[in-house]
Amino acid sequence: MSRLDLFIDRMVSQRACLDHAAALVGEMSGPVFELGLGNGRTYHHLCSLLPPRDIYVFERAVASHPDSTPPDDRVLLGDVFDTLPEALVRFGPTARLIHADLGGHNAEKNDLFARRISPVLSPLLAPGGLMVSSDRMYFDDLEEMPLPAGAVPGRCFIYRR
Repeated sequence: MSRLDLFIDRMVSQRACLDHAAALVGEMSGPVFELGLGNGRTYHHLCSLLPPRDIYVFERAVASHPDSTPPDDRVLLGDVFDTLPEALVRFGPTARLIHADLGGHNAEKNDLFARRISPVLSPLLAPGGLMVSSDRMYFDDLEEMPLPAGAVPGRCFIYRR
């Protein structure tokens, strides 16, 4: 499979999983957390699915497209291993949706990062809240959910508290 095919599978899966997750948590209260802004494509998509005022972005430095840049009061700048614990103090376990597309192109490094970040993310989710990730995560207290139609197995994952 070419790198282009892998990218397309990831994007198609990401959209299908975010659409599905947003429909499931749409009536819940609580913030939405976007981990990693990048160009802002998924943030922009989440804004079309859910009220943008509820979406907080965790990023080291904002470099997104102007149309996909969140307001300053919705950006938590810094290393996620610092900003996520701060968010737990600030928000408590209230996130209805967390989306993470933090991995790079090295599968081994992605897996190590997922193992480190999983226990930091889990406490942020509200009961019934969902985690959508481009990488397999390692949760003891969340249930892996089946993927929606259109998602490619192994390219996106959904977990529920």
